[in-house]
Amino acid sequence: MIEIEKKFILTPEQEKSLTEGAEFLGEKKFTDVYYDDDNFSLTKKDIWLRQRDEKFELKLPMNESIEKRISDQYLELDNEKDILSASDYKPFCSVTTTRRKYKKDDFGIDLDIMDFGYTLAEIEYMTEDVAKIKEATQSIIEFAKKHHIDTKAVIRGKIVKYLELNNPAHFQALINAKVIKNV
Repeated sequence: MIEIEKKFILTPEQEKSLTEGAEFLGEKKFTDVYYDDDNFSLTKKDIWLRQRDEKFELKLPMNESIEKRISDQYLELDNEKDILSASDYKPFCSVTTTRRKYKKDDFGIDLDIMDFGYTLAEIEYMTEDVAKIKEATQSIIEFAKKHHIDTKAVIRGKIVKYLELNNPAHFQALINAKVIKNV
């Protein structure tokens, strides 16, 4: 599956607008442990190897260049035989998230609170069709605008924000590798 998502920081009013009339799918708490080597070989390529609830997942980038990035697009692999062995990698962060999940129209809405004081909203669309990526990105933007959400702001994902606050060397390596923008 291909995940197309855009991240937002919401005001209480925006959150209310976004969740009003949405189907509440539940709340859960989980811990993600992310892996890489000492040279950040995976994350400098925008590849994210994580373990969530004892299951390994690999997110492979499908974005064009960082300059053209409007949304985040990843191919998600969760079949262990398709994922790199984690034996050469060690954890570089562990983040516990409380997530409230909603469905509205064709979109998934995740409202996350992380254990290091960061809150984040994601509007996402899942597809198996690569040809639908641009259309899905535009649909996410229009959906957000309908709920009075700023779609131009660059919002850090939870792991990038964690690195910005806790591991400046790794964070700078991602900027240098043009995985993230220096804003």
